[in-house]
Amino acid sequence: MKAYIFPGQGAQFVGMGKDLYENPLAKELFEKANEIIGFRISDIMFSGTDEELKQTNVTQPAIFLHSVILAKVLGNDFKPNMVAGHSLGEFSALVAAGALSFEDGLKLVIARANAMQKACELQPSTMAAILGLADEVVEKICAEIDEVVVAANYNCPGQLVISGSIAGIDLACEQLTAAGAKRALKLNVGGAFHSPLMEPARIELQQAIEATEIKAPICPIYQNVNPVANTNPEIIKANLITQLTGAVKWTQTVVQLLADGATDFVEVGPGNVLQGLVKKVNREVTTSSATV
Repeated sequence: MKAYIFPGQGAQFVGMGKDLYENPLAKELFEKANEIIGFRISDIMFSGTDEELKQTNVTQPAIFLHSVILAKVLGNDFKPNMVAGHSLGEFSALVAAGALSFEDGLKLVIARANAMQKACELQPSTMAAILGLADEVVEKICAEIDEVVVAANYNCPGQLVISGSIAGIDLACEQLTAAGAKRALKLNVGGAFHSPLMEPARIELQQAIEATEIKAPICPIYQNVNPVANTNPEIIKANLITQLTGAVKWTQTVVQLLADGATDFVEVGPGNVLQGLVKKVNREVTTSSATV
């Protein structure tokens, strides 16, 4: 069974999607996106600078567009038995699987990026990657700290990203290193994504999600906050709303996909980060990048 997986923020690179633009359908979708966004995001993607591409209001729609347009161009070759996306990638997965229209998906991603940016500006906060400790140890230490600090991204066994206030992350890194973490590395991000500090963004995005039509996808989607097979539009909406303040359970997603029969994982979008994470869960499984 084929699982199609869609990357999140951090997978972007200058030149992404340029090879697709020659395809008439891709060109049409890129131009439609430029119109919706109000600036030529395709120019930044194809030939902008790293700095331009790093801005949240560019990064998130750029990764979404690369993933979704690639899936659309695959046409009849896009035959998923199941789909999943890492954080932002969940929106790409929903559009690719027919639950969201291209336009609605893009508008939600833009709203999400803007809401997250505003939440980041309200309170200085950050994230850190913790390597080489069991998830339970990280969770326990975070829970005992008298600051906002939570497990945010369960990327693969032995790699968990924590999120919270700057003081909370500093304290956690200190204590987790003392507890035996191989590394506790603060990340160069704008804020505490997937933590309670994103609550203002969640409230803002909730209205946009509730006003958007979501249909049953062509195959089950495994969502970040509750990684089980699902095709119910109401549950999909609820999970999308919770996602901003909830953890990205990617390790658990891969484990569940494997348990439900996934044998081939196809990454749709820029980079190959997710393939690496899948291999850390099960090195025997087949992984590849979607190509036209």
